[in-house]
Amino acid sequence: MATTVSCPRCGKSVVWGPQSPWRPFCSERCRLVDLGEWLDENRRIPGTEDDLDDDSPISEHSPGAH
Repeated sequence: MATTVSCPRCGKSVVWGPQSPWRPFCSERCRLVDLGEWLDENRRIPGTEDDLDDDSPISEHSPGAH
């Protein structure tokens, strides 16, 4: 039996597999609407100002260091 999930945007059932190229979204439209909400900062990951430690140096071995 195939695993199904709910589209995080509209709630429609989505089969979790190659036949659903936009998973976990049901369609490209739902995927783009969700992306737009993140870009407009209508969605965000909870945190505090203390989580933003700009004074810490980036070591050469840190992910993302160039």
